Amino acid sequence: MSTFYMTKEGYEALEKEIRYLRTVKRPEVAAAIAEAREKGDLSENAEYHAAKEEQGHLEAKISELETTLASSRILDESKMDNSKVGILAKVEVLNKKMNKKMTFMIVSEQEANLKENKISSTSPIGAALLGRKVGETAQAKTPAGIMEFDVLEISY
Repeated sequence: MSTFYMTKEGYEALEKEIRYLRTVKRPEVAAAIAEAREKGDLSENAEYHAAKEEQGHLEAKISELETTLASSRILDESKMDNSKVGILAKVEVLNKKMNKKMTFMIVSEQEANLKENKISSTSPIGAALLGRKVGETAQAKTPAGIMEFDVLEISY
């Protein structure tokens, strides 16, 4: 089983999602199944089969999230080595191709969110930046081709 490193906020968001699925979605699906059951013959009841399928997907998602939560570790940002890029680092880079400064936060796959500039440590750019120091250049093989980034600043 892999260990997932997360921020405290990411860990709490995962807990909140599991609570929601257990306390809100699970009863909703159970009610839909009960309602469909009341409509008679289950062998030809499309609503019943759809609700049972939804229940299966929901239980699989809950199980997956619980497994992720159980193998997650919260990283203490105050104890991180800011001389090189690691998980939870905020990295300011210069995209050499676009000649544009960008800032990314390197996070686990579960917390990745491009809209918030949080990139996964396993993504091409995240993996290329890991271990780099200020002044070094990282090359990332992306679907758009090779991209180069100069590391300008690292913080936690």
